[in-house]
Amino acid sequence: MPPRHLVDVHVLLIREGALLLSLRRSGDEFDHRWHLPSGKLELGESATAAAAREAAEEVGVHIDPAALRLIHVAHVTAPGREARLGLFFRADEWRGEPSNREPEKCYAVRWFGLDELPADVIEYSALGIAASNSHAPYSEFGWAVD
Repeated sequence: MPPRHLVDVHVLLIREGALLLSLRRSGDEFDHRWHLPSGKLELGESATAAAAREAAEEVGVHIDPAALRLIHVAHVTAPGREARLGLFFRADEWRGEPSNREPEKCYAVRWFGLDELPADVIEYSALGIAASNSHAPYSEFGWAVD
């Protein structure tokens, strides 16, 4: 199979200075670590439509794709994993109250103050969260330094 890069979408739901994170349930090194609502772009789907879909599937909120604001792009790789391009979108408005809609993939959802985030946020998610403050448009993570 030719090399490929996956495209992931991540959603920063921000309300009154707090960010919604979910506690991942998985059988890998990311189990019991906090992350953003996120997922892979599906064939034939726009990035904003994917971000809105993932937010609805994971935490039950409905976002108008036109209201999503791209805040960061991260190009990420890790040993044994496919490289990926992560698109981080900020949502300040949505319908519905966030809840854990995928208990088989998530232990809990919780609001954290933007200045009181947990230490065990998955590094990939942390890139987009940091960019929401620094306004850095792009980052790379996991690539070998020449």
